Amino acid sequence: MHFPFYIAKRYVRSKSSQNAVNIINFVTFLVIVIGSAALFIVLSGFAGLKTFSLSFSNIFDPDLKAVPAAGKFFSLDPGQEEQLKELSDITFYSREIEERVYLSYRQKGDVAYVKGVDSMYQKAISVDSTIFWGEWAASGRQGVVGLGIANLLGLTINNFQDPLVLIAPKPGEGSLSPQSLRASLYNTLPVVLFGVYSIEETLDHKYVFTDINLVQNLLNLSPEKISGINFKVAADADIVALRSRLQEILGEEVVLKDRRQLNSTLYKMLNTENLATYLIFTLVLIIALFNVVGAIIMMILDKQQNSKTLFSLGTTIRELRRIYFIQGVMVTSLGGLIGVGVASLLIWSQLAFGWLKITPSLAYPVEFRPMNVLIVLATIVVLGVIASRIASSRVSKKLLA
Repeated sequence: MHFPFYIAKRYVRSKSSQNAVNIINFVTFLVIVIGSAALFIVLSGFAGLKTFSLSFSNIFDPDLKAVPAAGKFFSLDPGQEEQLKELSDITFYSREIEERVYLSYRQKGDVAYVKGVDSMYQKAISVDSTIFWGEWAASGRQGVVGLGIANLLGLTINNFQDPLVLIAPKPGEGSLSPQSLRASLYNTLPVVLFGVYSIEETLDHKYVFTDINLVQNLLNLSPEKISGINFKVAADADIVALRSRLQEILGEEVVLKDRRQLNSTLYKMLNTENLATYLIFTLVLIIALFNVVGAIIMMILDKQQNSKTLFSLGTTIRELRRIYFIQGVMVTSLGGLIGVGVASLLIWSQLAFGWLKITPSLAYPVEFRPMNVLIVLATIVVLGVIASRIASSRVSKKLLA
């Protein structure tokens, strides 16, 4: 193995007597560098976009959440609450009720979700950073809405004389529509806005936050009925044991979900897009690495006299093939390393300086992941091995005759 490696290393470093062969080798090496750099940059860009997209949806998602296994609501009795308070792995927990309602303000209307929360919600979910205007206040008849809802309805904060009205149908007495809004069919809840949150367009049009007790009255629910429990988990908690204990306390009518499970559709979509992009660029690399096959075959023809000499000195056909095989693998591996190195510098410069912008104030999100380095290098090496194997198989006794 040392002899083929030694000869292959000399072939990689030395220039051919034929200028055309040198040009082909240079172009082949450049294609490998550009292809591997492009693949790494695209994977890093998608990793950044994935993190950026999930950062919005994860704002209102806790570390762990209990949701009904069936239906919209489940019961949490005082005994269960006492057991939850005794769990050391739970830093905070917050009860919530979420339901679709009709919003009415100064003859304008919209449909959104009311989220009734208790006093611990602000500690279980970090919502302070989302406040765009005013302050977080979701107790009593106070509320917080998304910026999209506020702009659509023309809402103002601290308007005690003309509050936002939440309208919900009484259970079993009609459907929610403007035509059915009659006093005998619906309950109303006036809410004074104290704050407006802003995250991204979809979420900004989705929620109205207010006190959980008022929402229970609006929906004609008993005090123990809720639609979810948000858990803030301690950093050193044993998640598997904690989930098992929570399931034991809450019973089979509740399902526990983490952030990934709460946004399973979004995760699947992003992972599918990432895989599709990787496969497309891998196909481009496969096409590009045909140059490697051509370059090695040109090298075999150029070094034909040397191969004849080595064969005459006792080198076997298998060893001659191994020389060109190792040469091809070395070229592709070196090109992949240089390409990943160049791409890494570009990614780090984007992280440090944000020279590529989506908007004047928002840099294009990228993320450097060691796993992407391994994926690119593994792809280049595997494709290089296949290309080198195909090209080196051209060495035969007939060629040396």
